[in-house]
This record gives sequence, structure tokens and C-alpha cells, in this order.
Amino acid sequence: VCRSNKSPWVCLTCSSVHCGRYVNGHAKKHYEDAQIPMTNHKKTEKQEKVQHTVCMDCSSYSTYCYRCDDFVVNDTKLGLVQKVREHLQNLENSAFTSERHRKRKLLENSSLNSKLLKVNGSTTALCATGLRNLGNTCFMNAILQSLSNIQQFCCYFKELPAVELRNGKTAGRRTYHTRSQGDNNVSLVEEFRKTLCALWQGSQTAFSPESLFYVVWKIMPNFRGYQQQDAHEFMRYLLDHLHLELQGGFNGVPRSVILQENSNLSASNKCCINGASTVVTAIFGGILQNEVNCLICGTESRKFDPFLDLSLDIPSQFRNKRTKNQESGPMCTLRDCLRSFTDLEELDETELYMCHKCKKKQKSTKKFWIQKLPKVLCLHLKRFHWTAYLRNKVDTYVEFPLRGLDMKCYLLEPENSGPESCLYDLVAVVVHHGSGVGSGHYTAYAAHEGRWFHFNDSTVTLTDEETVGKAKAYILFYVERQAKPGAEKL
Repeated sequence: VCRSNKSPWVCLTCSSVHCGRYVNGHAKKHYEDAQIPMTNHKKTEKQEKVQHTVCMDCSSYSTYCYRCDDFVVNDTKLGLVQKVREHLQNLENSAFTSERHRKRKLLENSSLNSKLLKVNGSTTALCATGLRNLGNTCFMNAILQSLSNIQQFCCYFKELPAVELRNGKTAGRRTYHTRSQGDNNVSLVEEFRKTLCALWQGSQTAFSPESLFYVVWKIMPNFRGYQQQDAHEFMRYLLDHLHLELQGGFNGVPRSVILQENSNLSASNKCCINGASTVVTAIFGGILQNEVNCLICGTESRKFDPFLDLSLDIPSQFRNKRTKNQESGPMCTLRDCLRSFTDLEELDETELYMCHKCKKKQKSTKKFWIQKLPKVLCLHLKRFHWTAYLRNKVDTYVEFPLRGLDMKCYLLEPENSGPESCLYDLVAVVVHHGSGVGSGHYTAYAAHEGRWFHFNDSTVTLTDEETVGKAKAYILFYVERQAKPGAEKL
């Protein structure tokens, strides 16, 4: 209909090919048109409605039912869906497809000038690659682009061994997941690795993270569907599942061997969360000391809690300030949020502490100290809070430093830290645009080789530090500043 070659979907009833819902939606319209009974047709309305509901993505070979509005993971008794997949696979390997790819390559090369930027007077190619939005998946794209610019974390996954291709008749073909196979063949680590490898390769077209999103649907039921999700919640689920999968090894390689391959993961910098240490805890893992004091008898209780990120409240006195230039009172800073998190506070009536000496719940005070700082400090500003019926957004601008964030004053034992070990430089920022958690849009700013980029799904633009500093941050990623060689000896 529209002559588009992006995201082709084939109807498994009549074999007609249309574009998917993320292009112009003609495949969905084909299904909807089939639901209107044709007056000159002999078939009844009931018979007509069951047709043209199932289609297949010609690129990923995933099967979708418009009637259920969900992906189909099973097959017919005769295995007809798999036969269609194999037929499409043969077409993909044919000379026709090779010619089509050759023509597409020529078109991409001709559009190279559209991605040339002027930096300091000289022309340079923009090597950043965007991520296609698969339907309200900007929350995932913003997190993936942020993580891809954390060098130590990203390089670890890119250097992992790729999943080996199968032998025999199925060599080179993709693995399709069905109910009979279960989730054993789904690898979040592998799809995450492939996505990271696709970014920063200089591709002129946006990468589609369909395979990764499919695995997310399989192992994280909370994120099924196409509604807007919370980027922070997704990041936590993603890191937790990567951590769990890496503990069991990857592609037949024992976990211990994988850890040894990365020489930067020294034993002193590992923080164990839910079992053995992995690259996730080695990079993002820190330790908090939770100190509670009974106000009746003075008994002190200390507990150590590992963390992958810190969720910070925006102090109530700043919540009505919406813009950076608003004159009403002082501006909220990241230090205000950190101070609010670590300051001594008295627990309210709903959080009474069970004192072991008094043998009952008593009024008490609580204070957090950071016992161990991570290599990458992830700070989440709690912009969404519940009222009686709604989840509202705190739209206050919070000033944050782009370099030199000093965390020394929040440490339990600051005297044991080196001069550079408490200083952090910003590497990425996730921003939520809009008013509600279930709506709006996510984008990310990230630094790569000294330049700042703005990642807005498939669009990537070069930006500057001033623009980044004005962003209403939702998630901030700070990287520990490396001590200069020889500084410890001095």
C-alpha cells in the first residue's frame, strides 16, 4: 500500500504483505478490514471474523495475533508456522535478498552526508546509533543508551563469547522459542550483548532491539505489552536479571572463567547481592550502613545493606519549584537530595522500631552512611509519588554537577578513602518528559569520548554541556574518577 520496506508483516491467512504498526500500520488495517463482513460473500459473519488475525514479522519471524493483541508462541499440530519460517529463511538466503541488501547499502552510503557533524570547525561522522521505538519502548531505549556509554560495564559484555551456531540442517538459523522449549533457550545476556555491539558501530540506520524486547517479555512479565513503563524500574529488573543469569555462567562458560577474563574486576571491588559477585555488582554495587537508635533506651542497631542504586527524595520544600529560573526561594541541588537521604531522621508512628532491649516497638531515629562506594554511582530522583488516587510527578529542577561530585562527606569512614576515590564525573542522564509515570516520553544524554549526545529513540544528536545541565534529571549515572598514576605513592 505504502511501498515501505520497513517492518514487513505477512498475513498467514492470505499471504499478503503489509507494513507493521510502527510504520504506517497497514498490516493492522488489513486485519480490521477483514472483520467487516462482505455483503456479496457467501461466508457468514462468524466465519469472516476469524480470518486474517495471525501474521508474521518477515524480519524476526515472530508470530502475532491481532485478535489477542499478543505474540503467539505455539504452533499448529502440523507445524505450519515453522514451515512458513523456514520458507522465509530460504528467501532471506536467496540471491534476491542479497541483491536487495546491496541496493539498500548503496542507499545508506548515499545518505552518509546526513550524519556528518561539524566539531571545532572540522567535519566528522556521527558514529552513534539510535534505537527504534517498538511502541512506547523509550523507557528501555533510554536505559540501554545510558548503559552503553559506561565503558567498563559495556566492554565486559561486548567481549563475552557469542552464542555458537547450531550444526547440521539448522546451522545459521535462528532459535525460535515455543512453549514446548520453555525459557531455557532465552538468554538476556546474549541479547543484551548483541544490542550493545550494535551501538557505536557507525551504522546510518537505527537498530531495532526486537530480540531483546522479546526476551524481556519472556522473563519480565511486568513489562509485557506496549504501555509506557518506568525507566528506573526497568533498569533495576534488567540489572537484577543480568546478575542472576551471569551467576550461572554464560554459553557453557563457567562464571568463574568469565569473571577472570575481565582483569578490571578486582576482588576488593566486588559487592555480593543475592549470591556470588558478577560484573553488575562489581560495577554498580555499593554498601549502606543503616543505623537505628531507640529513643527510649538508647540501644543502637546497625545493619549493612548492599545497593545497586540510591533512590533520593526531592525535599518537600523544593517540590513546588518547577523551573530553573524561578525566583521563589533557593534552588534544589543534588547535594540537598543526598543530604536528605543521609541525614538523621525520626521514624514516624507507622515505622516504629522493634527494640530488642525494650522487647517492643519504640520510637527511634534512623541514619544512613555509605560504607562502600561503587565504581558507577547510580542516583535515582524520586519524581513520582502517590496521592490518594493518582501517581503525581515532582517536576522540580534539581541542579547536578557534570564533574567532581564529592561523596566523601557521606562515607562512614572517609579517612580510609583516597583523595580521588570519592570524586565522580557524570556519564549519562535519563530524563522523563511529561506529567505522569504511565505517559510521557524518556530520552537520555550520555558522554562518549569527550562529547555529549542526546538519544531520543532512533534520533541521535550532538549536544553541549550547558544543555545537559539544564535537564530535569530522573536517573543520573556517575563514574568514579580514576586516581592519577603515582598519586598513592605520594
